Amino acid sequence: MHDYQGPGRATAYAENGMCATSHPFAAMAAIDTLRKGGNAVDAAVAGAVVLGFCEPAMTGLGGDVFALIHDPEAHACSALNGSGRAPAALDAAYLRDQGFETIPLDSTHGVTVPGAVDAFEKLVTQSGKLSLAEVLAPAIHCAETGVPVYHRTALDWAAFGERLRGPARKHYLDGGAPFRAGTRFASPAQAQALRLIAQNGADAFYRGEIMEDIVATLKAHGGLHSAEDFAATAATPVDPVRHNYRGHDLVELPPNAQGVTALLITAILERFDISRFAPDSAERIHLEAEATRLAYRVRNLWLGDPETVGTNTEKLLSEVLADRLAEQIDPTKAGNSNPTPAEALHRDTVYITVVDGNHLAVSLIYSIFWPFGSGLASEKFGIGLHNRGCGFSLQDGHPNMLLGGRRPLHTLIPGLLEKQGDYVMPFGVMGGPYQAAGHAHFVSNIADYDMDPQTAIDGVRSFHDVATGKLEVEARVAESTATKLSEMGHDVVRAPVGIGGAQAIRIDQSTGMLAGGSDPRKDGLVLGY
Repeated sequence: MHDYQGPGRATAYAENGMCATSHPFAAMAAIDTLRKGGNAVDAAVAGAVVLGFCEPAMTGLGGDVFALIHDPEAHACSALNGSGRAPAALDAAYLRDQGFETIPLDSTHGVTVPGAVDAFEKLVTQSGKLSLAEVLAPAIHCAETGVPVYHRTALDWAAFGERLRGPARKHYLDGGAPFRAGTRFASPAQAQALRLIAQNGADAFYRGEIMEDIVATLKAHGGLHSAEDFAATAATPVDPVRHNYRGHDLVELPPNAQGVTALLITAILERFDISRFAPDSAERIHLEAEATRLAYRVRNLWLGDPETVGTNTEKLLSEVLADRLAEQIDPTKAGNSNPTPAEALHRDTVYITVVDGNHLAVSLIYSIFWPFGSGLASEKFGIGLHNRGCGFSLQDGHPNMLLGGRRPLHTLIPGLLEKQGDYVMPFGVMGGPYQAAGHAHFVSNIADYDMDPQTAIDGVRSFHDVATGKLEVEARVAESTATKLSEMGHDVVRAPVGIGGAQAIRIDQSTGMLAGGSDPRKDGLVLGY
């Protein structure tokens, strides 16, 4: 329940449609799309593409997409994997021979072929009600006329604008300087690209003038990408995976996404009576940190692209494995092993969820990996290019080893929570590697503490960072709690900004009411009608 004498938000309610996302302009685009006769799929894509201009350090047309769709008529979930693949001519041996142990964040070799545009076209044409041109119209308007820069976006520009290089400096800097809060960012070059996509579909991006622009830029910076790599790009339907946590079904995408990691964390936590501890207590934070540490070790050892390497999802989600990992947790003491990743990890992405009047629900996540991706943008159209390939391992024989045509391990995971006969709730938690831990934390807030969506999002966060071995805690974690965690053996540090971000919409199956929450750690909100 919201405290109306303090800052923050209360859960929002609506009946005819709702959107929750990290920027108001994207939420408005989604609601406008619903009012124009589109369904939740149309609205989610419309809002997501707008986010690329509202938060260009986080996402854009040169990135990847994953989506979950809950169809109330079929009583089933479907999923789309819109992640791109490494160029056919590139592999780990090639980079190892050049002396690399990991793929540098600013390397052109970290640019996998962007999968977002093909995913957007498939979503709209296969599951939407409007034309692709109608869905892209709000984004074309934003790109052409510009959008005001919000405070959180300005912080990202100031912190990471120096990563921009080559043509990207022309397209994403304001006279050579980062855009400031209250200034206007426009991208007429990307508006032109979107018009081509609206007219000719994804082929304009993967086979036409836009592809030629991107490939020429990549080759000019040493990339091995080809027109054939772009032409071969295709978003693929996948079967969601799920785990029941205390009567609530958590639904995730399978590998190459890290959804099974979120499921494994919840399976480990289910072995403990979480609800007997206060939500912000050292005991709960400790258990989540330990479950995260163990589950991420499994992830780093076993997850890869199932199209090219065997990933035994059933084994990863077995009760035997969850029991064995839970037995390794001492409720009073931190473990001493830390899963050092062999690939780059990040904290940046955007998420959008939309539910329409028929209760069709979409959970969609969209990212360029590191802030401003690779730091490159195509010369003519200004398409910012992600560096998701930095998520590959260069270790010989690793399931996530870089190979031509392979998809890298992805941190992106849209989520959905169901309680049979009670509710369906699409949700997402941003924050790169935090996402799997964030999903488990959100689900625990709902299932263990009976929180409403907004309260579950607002709750204090912590994260055992696999890259550093440190336990990050937000500023609202009491100093006495941080001290107790240190005494338990954790290397505790304060997070410099709020950890991640989240949105959720809960569909009450008895009343039909929609209840939404949006994270104060971002500049977004919930809109409904």
